[in-house]
Amino acid sequence: MKTISVIIAGLTLASGAPAEKIALTGGTLINPGNGQIVENAIVLIDGNRIARVGEAKSFNWPEAWGPRIDCTGKFILPGYIDTHIHFFQSGDLFTRPDGADLNSVRPYKDEVAWIKSHLDDVFARYIRCGITSVVDVGGPFWNFEARKKASREKLDLGDPPIVKIDGPEQAREFVRKLAAQKPDLVKIWYIVDKDHPVDAFRPTVRATVEESHAHQIRVAVHATELETARAAVEEGADILVHSVIDKPVDDSFVKLLKDRHIILCPTLVVFERYGRTFSHQLNLMPEEKAWGNPEVIASLDVTKIPPDKLPDRIKTALAKPDDALDRIKKTYAVALPNLKRLADAGVTIAAGTDAGNIGTIHGPALFREFQLMKEAGLTPMQILQCATVNAAKLFGGETGSHIGKIDKGAFADLVILKSNPLDDIARASDIEAVIKNGVIYPAESILK
Repeated sequence: MKTISVIIAGLTLASGAPAEKIALTGGTLINPGNGQIVENAIVLIDGNRIARVGEAKSFNWPEAWGPRIDCTGKFILPGYIDTHIHFFQSGDLFTRPDGADLNSVRPYKDEVAWIKSHLDDVFARYIRCGITSVVDVGGPFWNFEARKKASREKLDLGDPPIVKIDGPEQAREFVRKLAAQKPDLVKIWYIVDKDHPVDAFRPTVRATVEESHAHQIRVAVHATELETARAAVEEGADILVHSVIDKPVDDSFVKLLKDRHIILCPTLVVFERYGRTFSHQLNLMPEEKAWGNPEVIASLDVTKIPPDKLPDRIKTALAKPDDALDRIKKTYAVALPNLKRLADAGVTIAAGTDAGNIGTIHGPALFREFQLMKEAGLTPMQILQCATVNAAKLFGGETGSHIGKIDKGAFADLVILKSNPLDDIARASDIEAVIKNGVIYPAESILK
């Protein structure tokens, strides 16, 4: 099956009082983009932009600057970025009827209506987690309304999130249709099996890439097999939105990604969440339990579904829970070393979760992604780079040039931590406050 979808970027995730001239003083600044660590730093914010950054001992204060926020003992970082989420999915048990059909329990039209009515809640949960920018990597056309923070249109189940493409000319036609909506990326998802070899898809992939590039739109590809990913990049794709999980990457693949300046988003967390949810072994982190939507989390207990309404996929997982864990273990035995090798070779890695899929919680799933990156062997600074400066590269364009860093002229999107994430990446969730568009949101007030 071949599919093309659309990515949305540049979302404002929360609103608040108008930004003003404020100063963050006394904190330790961590700027992953250049590895810079500045103790006793001062960050001046003017409206929604960073005006100046420096050390307190050598700082000349402008006249008539606004309030000063004492950050002594705190750590100031760029706001985190999740480069792979789906607004058209809630993360609950009913959000992917193509994978687990539970329409008899909750009709999918009700699921879609619930999702559309809870967009503001999703935005707030991202902000609570210090995530100030996200990339939606595909869904129905109403996703463009999510980009505008609106869902005014009548419910339309004739707007599928995945569109099957049957050849190069249809691919070009659909890209032109997408281009009218001004997407940031076009996404291809193609599945290889014995009846559909890799080379059979190359003409369609090539046509999609050529038409997208003609409209100055980059192309992202869903590819979890080594040869599928290799073919996609050879045909001109710009971004790989999942890890390679079928076999170890080889030298030629690493070189190909480096030479083509490919960005890879590993989405490690999503590989475990379907199997763990269906086998009733979900491993939500404390952050997910605290900051995830409680309705979504409550739905993930498959034992509450009447047995006669459970799809065979879930019945099998419940009957053989060890098999589910074994498959996850085998996936990570390949994916984690691949991530380590690519990162160490200098391939740009952008953090992303695939949030919205069953069991992958909007917002705090990023902290499980961090944990898995740590298990792969990435250092805290590498992980922070993946979630800031590298993620900004996936955004691209004018927005991408102004996020993921703490520099003069950058957007004032910041996270203030109570403890040092460079000592332990688990502290990346120890959030004191989040600043979005120059507006300060005390962490504990965001979800109240």
